[in-house]
Amino acid sequence: MTAIQSDAPGRAKPRGSNASGAASPPRSSLRQARRRTYLVPYLLLTPFVILFAVFFISPIVYAAYLSVFVDRVIGGQVFVGLANYARVLSDPLFFAGLGRVLLYGIVVVPGTLLLALLFALLLDRDRLPGRPFLQLAYFLPFSIPSVISALLWGYMYGNTFGVFTQIARAVGLPDPQLLSAGTILFSIGNIAIWAATGANMIIYYSALRSIPRELFESARIDGASEWQIAWHIKIPLLRSTMVFTAVLAIIGALQLFSEPMVLKPNALGAITNSFTPNMYAYNLISSSQQYNLAAAVAFTLTVLIVGLTGLFLLLTRKRDAS
Repeated sequence: MTAIQSDAPGRAKPRGSNASGAASPPRSSLRQARRRTYLVPYLLLTPFVILFAVFFISPIVYAAYLSVFVDRVIGGQVFVGLANYARVLSDPLFFAGLGRVLLYGIVVVPGTLLLALLFALLLDRDRLPGRPFLQLAYFLPFSIPSVISALLWGYMYGNTFGVFTQIARAVGLPDPQLLSAGTILFSIGNIAIWAATGANMIIYYSALRSIPRELFESARIDGASEWQIAWHIKIPLLRSTMVFTAVLAIIGALQLFSEPMVLKPNALGAITNSFTPNMYAYNLISSSQQYNLAAAVAFTLTVLIVGLTGLFLLLTRKRDAS
């Protein structure tokens, strides 16, 4: 028999009913519905997590495993602990390559981000003729694969048929040695700046378009020039975006590999097998099959990348706090 509860004189309704008289769902059903809703995001993420673990995490774990062993002719694979890392940290070839990528990063990272910021500020002007064309022109180099970009610029850098050599000869100047040991790093940096500026420009431009335009109109009414608006309003509001792109640029600079590998045959000995840490690790595998030592080089470089990135974020955070 249904239990009856009274909520007013002369009126009664079944227990478990709502104010309209309809029966409320039992608590167990509500609990199950909440549990299903809670599990849905995790079920949707499961395919990604599985693929990420199989194709990203597991190779890293296997490389970490290889880095603490060494293959010997007698005895096979032997556990050596951190001996491979000690060899890496005592190898002058590794530190020479690391010094090159650090110098490369000092030139490329600021150059790329500054040009991207200038182009984004230019495109953000209210009255700019040919904006779609400029957007395409700035972004187009990024759409070209890095190997193709290196081949194109390598041809232009060439000492015999290169464009720059032909121009120098036409005006009576000596042939520019753009692939020599003294200039090769800056020639590679030019390729990287040319290719990556467009991508960073798109990021900055998207961030600028998300800023309310009323801020700029108010500044113009107060008599601010376009330069003052950019310096005092736009750039400060882009600070977090600039930090993000700087972190990506630092990581990319320390992982330099494709451009020197493509230019190596024409670089007249300026690019060696240990020109960068990644090339050093690659040649350890391809030339002498030292997989264990190459894994140690890769993990050492990873630690350095994480350390430099963390230091950069710490410095920028302290500057924002002050």
